[in-house]
Amino acid sequence: MPSDIELQLLQEIEKLKAKVQQLENKDQDTIPIYQYSKIRDVELKKLFTINKNLNKKIFEQWFDNKIEIDDLTERFLTNLLEDNKDLIDSYSEEDLKIKFIAPILNKIHFQDYGKNIRDFYELSLSYKTNQFILNGTCDFVVSEGLIESKKPYFFIQEFKRHEEYSNPRPQLLAELISAVELNNWRFIKGAYIVGGNWHFAILERLELHKYQYFISQQFDATKIEDLKSIYKNLLFVKNEILTMVG
Repeated sequence: MPSDIELQLLQEIEKLKAKVQQLENKDQDTIPIYQYSKIRDVELKKLFTINKNLNKKIFEQWFDNKIEIDDLTERFLTNLLEDNKDLIDSYSEEDLKIKFIAPILNKIHFQDYGKNIRDFYELSLSYKTNQFILNGTCDFVVSEGLIESKKPYFFIQEFKRHEEYSNPRPQLLAELISAVELNNWRFIKGAYIVGGNWHFAILERLELHKYQYFISQQFDATKIEDLKSIYKNLLFVKNEILTMVG
């Protein structure tokens, strides 16, 4: 049976543990939290050293791929475009996603049981440091894991027209930053969509919280040749991911 002195020491230890926990909770409460869906360039530049690189050569291997689209896929894209092109500008985010974007992504078919890879919609993601927290819901992510996401590889951020925070680029970049830090990678790819217009992006991690990013030319999904290029660029990403996971 412990002595009175030992009991007193145990009580003091418990008190100290409680004080430490209170201090940790207090520090946690003061850490700023940034939502992916609301982050802007001004917040990104406050948190990170991040610069845009105008050199487009980094996209050459990606866009100059030798992927061929067969007749069946070309008919699919042509019919999809005919059904939607006159309405794309008036679609809500959900209309655009379900009627036009999702059929393309489903046709690419990122899901692979053998490789333990699939696409996730409205995926929760969080990146925490002692200085800030980035979290929120990502529109579209291709990730390792079939039941739950374990390692995100590729992101698409969609623009919601009626929201105040209307620039999808910093939102995408925040998601890519979270992924490269969580995965300890140097490069990661993504894309963002404004109506029918697509831009692809590459983020490079130079060192902790220091990055450069590259933004592609615009691809207009209401034009069949651009839509075919979008499709091939996405298929290239799928093939690249499947090769990476072995």
